[in-house]
Amino acid sequence: MRCSGLKAGFCAALLLMLAGCQSVSQPAENAPFRLETTRQAQGADQRIRFLVIHYTAEDFHNALNTLTDEHVSAHYLIPAKPPLEQGKPVAWQLVPEEMRAWHAGASGWRGRTNLNDTSVGIELENQGYSVHLLGKKFYPFPPAQIDLLADLSKEIVARYQIEPRNVIGHSDVAPQRKDDPGPLFPWQQLAERGIGAWPDAARVQANLAGRSPQQPVSQASLLTLLNQYGYTVTEGMTPEQQRRVIAAFQMHFRQSDYRGNADAQTEAIVQALLQQFPDRES
Repeated sequence: MRCSGLKAGFCAALLLMLAGCQSVSQPAENAPFRLETTRQAQGADQRIRFLVIHYTAEDFHNALNTLTDEHVSAHYLIPAKPPLEQGKPVAWQLVPEEMRAWHAGASGWRGRTNLNDTSVGIELENQGYSVHLLGKKFYPFPPAQIDLLADLSKEIVARYQIEPRNVIGHSDVAPQRKDDPGPLFPWQQLAERGIGAWPDAARVQANLAGRSPQQPVSQASLLTLLNQYGYTVTEGMTPEQQRRVIAAFQMHFRQSDYRGNADAQTEAIVQALLQQFPDRES
């Protein structure tokens, strides 16, 4: 059907009406069967529930080679300095979103494991960290890279209706072995642009209830709250493993101090997040 001029709107509406009336579809022109589609199940949801952000820990050229071999992959790779084509910054799509990429590895979030099956992974070109006498030195992310990440992520979040709590870093889903995207990643900036979660400062202060931010709290109680938020906490974890879970949360939400101490401010932050973003996972 060809449409032009004033008839275009009418034709578009007619095409939509015809599509709605079509109760049977044939998967392929010569397929030996047909599919009835008038009744659709309510017990279904998006396969993609999570957006996981990483850093490459290597330069763009090497990262591109790594992510296009047969061992690991990600859906997207964003250069530190995205090139422009016709005035628009360019990101590399390496795996279609409908396909599974190998970016999260052994992982867990909100009771789900093997997040490769249910997530989109974005890699950011970034050195990661270098080790010095005083510990790890992390590297910042250029504004142009974060702007491109925000624009891309906003579309992904809208496309799959990803909950704020499910926009996470690799260290959130694998705290025992990963640090990325690290304590210099601008989570608050992304949340202000509608991507991911961030604690409301007034709620945090109310939850502190006059306590010093560094006041020690029960580590077991804090880990219970972190588990309620999404972090994997299991019986038999060593003290160091428990500390790494707390540190992963702090790298995301309290970046000024991520030593893994169980303190009142960390407790107040996770309480605020649980109040702001109640559990909708089934």
